[in-house]
Amino acid sequence: MRSLGFMLCWISFLALSISLSASSSSSADELTIDGTVLELTDSNFDSAISTFDCIFVDFYAPWCGHCKRLNPELDAAAPILAKLKQPIVIAKLNADKYSRLARKLEIDAFPTLMLYNHGIPMEYYGPRKADLLVRYLKKFIAPDVAVLESDSAVKDFVEDAGTFFPVFIGFGLNESLISTLGGKYKKKAWFAVTKDVSDDIMISYDFDKAPALVAKHPAYNERSVFYGPFEDGFLEEFVKQNFLPLVLQINHDTLKLLKDDERKIVLTIVEDETHESLDKLIKALRAAAHANRDLVFGYVGVEQFEEFADSFHVEQKKKLPKIVVWDGDEEYDQVNDLETISHEEDHLTQVSRFLEGYREGRTEKKRIKGPSFMGFINSMIGIRSVYVIVFFVAIIMMLRSLGQVEEPPRVRTAAPARERADQNTSVLEGETSEHNKED
Repeated sequence: MRSLGFMLCWISFLALSISLSASSSSSADELTIDGTVLELTDSNFDSAISTFDCIFVDFYAPWCGHCKRLNPELDAAAPILAKLKQPIVIAKLNADKYSRLARKLEIDAFPTLMLYNHGIPMEYYGPRKADLLVRYLKKFIAPDVAVLESDSAVKDFVEDAGTFFPVFIGFGLNESLISTLGGKYKKKAWFAVTKDVSDDIMISYDFDKAPALVAKHPAYNERSVFYGPFEDGFLEEFVKQNFLPLVLQINHDTLKLLKDDERKIVLTIVEDETHESLDKLIKALRAAAHANRDLVFGYVGVEQFEEFADSFHVEQKKKLPKIVVWDGDEEYDQVNDLETISHEEDHLTQVSRFLEGYREGRTEKKRIKGPSFMGFINSMIGIRSVYVIVFFVAIIMMLRSLGQVEEPPRVRTAAPARERADQNTSVLEGETSEHNKED
């Protein structure tokens, strides 16, 4: 009997081993790069993130219209990215079905797109068309610093870089000078150094001597040149100041670009960004930005982004354009007697006078109304907030239902509950390209 019992235990052990081996093999078969979009679950998510060096994950909900429109773009991009020398895997996870994992990862809007590079997550805010998505994602597997050895290589590098990131090219610079910056700011810009290029390149980029570092903003048709000094942090400061264009149009997307910038923002609020009079004002702001690189210059239209513009107490449109210095969070400075810019006086003179007053401290500090900067960035309502709102709404509906049967007692908690619900729902809507949980 002991022999029989031992044999049965051995057979059970073998069966369990085979089963585990088959399960492991099946899981391994799932996590392969075959050019299709990988379907993730709560059981294979961690394995996928650790298996692939670079994986792009779409957290979606089956009922989300934006998610449905994104699906064919991901299907088209997946085989192209899978064939790269360093492949990028595209995957998706039903965050509505695997809600526990979604809550753990703080996914509260659909679709949420995340790029995991060697396990490190980064939220993706780039384009969603297949061809542009491919070009954008290639940035994260490219070398920190490219070495360009001909005029044609420089041209190809700039064209391949696209328009979403600024480009920094060192002419006559040692690669080691910007290799650290290339690694540190890889998510923000393209970096390259040249060797054996002709003088024609200098002419085309409009600089007259080397060594030099050229910063180019393809999307804004802007260029800056830095001739040194190339030590003691001066080079890095130049790079940081040129991540953004001289004058930034403020909207939901560009607000995210300001998130990591420590400079204060000279913000001009206009009635309508499309009005022809704005061109003259932007030229004045651009000229001022050239001479004041320690500040970010931006503008916003009430017609285009009313909820943000109103935060700066824009009560009357006749007092526009209004100019302030915003700290990027909850406070801004208003220069005494220089609140607005007149259309009847030279714009550059007025902006210069405003900056002079600001630097001399002739200001009045005010708090913005409504959500802070981080409130605009994280404007989507979280899952927990939705649960609270649903709970209070259910109570209100129940009380109203009871009121139809008999005269209800005086309940003092219904009004505060409604107020709390209203406060929660007053959070700004997120980007138009996303669905919140409440949708």
